[in-house]
Amino acid sequence: MNLCVIGTGYVGLVSGVCFAELGNKVICIDIDEEKINKLNNDIMPIYEKNLKEICSKNRKLGNIEFTTDLNYGVKNSDIIFIAVGTPSLPSGKADLSAVETVAKNIARFINGYKIIVNKSTVPVGTQKWVTQVIKQNQIEKHDFDVVSNPEFLREGTAVYDTMNTDRVIVGSDSQKAASIMIELHKPFNAPIEVMSPESAEMVKYAANAFLATKISFINEIANICEKAGADVSKVAKGIGLDNRISHKFLRAGIGFGGACFPKDTNAIVKIAEELGCNFKVVKSVIEANQIQKLRAIDKLIHALTDIKGKTIGILGLSFKPGTDDLREAPSIDIISKIQELGGKIKAYDPIAIENAREVLKDIEYCNNPYDTVKDTDAVILATEWDEFEKIDLEKIKGLVKNPVFIDGRNVFDYENMTKLGFKYYCIGKIDAEFEGLKMKERYFSK
Repeated sequence: MNLCVIGTGYVGLVSGVCFAELGNKVICIDIDEEKINKLNNDIMPIYEKNLKEICSKNRKLGNIEFTTDLNYGVKNSDIIFIAVGTPSLPSGKADLSAVETVAKNIARFINGYKIIVNKSTVPVGTQKWVTQVIKQNQIEKHDFDVVSNPEFLREGTAVYDTMNTDRVIVGSDSQKAASIMIELHKPFNAPIEVMSPESAEMVKYAANAFLATKISFINEIANICEKAGADVSKVAKGIGLDNRISHKFLRAGIGFGGACFPKDTNAIVKIAEELGCNFKVVKSVIEANQIQKLRAIDKLIHALTDIKGKTIGILGLSFKPGTDDLREAPSIDIISKIQELGGKIKAYDPIAIENAREVLKDIEYCNNPYDTVKDTDAVILATEWDEFEKIDLEKIKGLVKNPVFIDGRNVFDYENMTKLGFKYYCIGKIDAEFEGLKMKERYFSK
């Protein structure tokens, strides 16, 4: 099929490349000329495993092309995907200004029946709104249908998630459009659910809100485990074996970040409020996550008493491994707080340093973990990159000035770390802050 994808961010670029890999003809559009020039030279604007290789292959095959010419893309496509950003406004609502601009421009160039697909994460009711925007701005009247088709990819595994999706959601009130969308997605060999546009729009927000809730839930359990002398990893395994719960998204740490969970949890709370509902559960998830991001600071103050003038090594800057994305990353909150308290920062990330330079200032960026920890008063592991799991801990111990190690992702083992001589702090397990014995004395000494 002939496709046009407007927007070459995570969703648009990965979707376009994967559709091309399946043999479709894809035109990717972006207003950023520099980005388009780079893509035409196989330079990816984001880091995603296998993305560059698949994109380069399909560009040479003629299955995918990149341009700033929206007129060309619309007129030479049958299905047009809107995959532009919908960031949070200060109120928490999704900013649909980019979607509106694209819809108006699509309307100008429609030259026959088109299916316009909302691939961006958008509030309930956007399909009907986009339909009206296009109708009001058409120069020549042609039939079209607007469909909601939310994405479910994870940054860091976006190509794999797209090619191996566990479901396809098609929100359409047109049987013709739904049938064409089903044909387009059949090669993914995944269940295809057709529903109303409103239901499809709600699916994405509901899914992300639920997953964010699981993360904040296990983090809250972790905080209790620290005081009770329990091990959150064992607790998570125990409850995860219940097939009603599953083990996924039950890894305790210093909170979630990224482009989706923070934005979408805020947006669904605003959607609920506008409909007269009070989404108390997700409001609590948002609050708990913000507090959790600074758990590392609580442990740092406990270990050092005073942070002023101290040098802290930060291992990992991206919000998760496998991506160079720093949006809402816990590392940003942690570093900002340390600097506010008068501390100095040395930092390293395998991929995200260039992006970090744009966001985080007054930092000594290092080329490897060992330079990062040298002569530091404490080390904080903020992102669980595989590289960090393989570091030489004895070498680390010999390089630090003070052997305080705060493991924000529970990568290492308490017994091994203490045996090596570290003052080891982790999340939801026995650590240097452990108060379990005090609790036992309090409850069982009488």
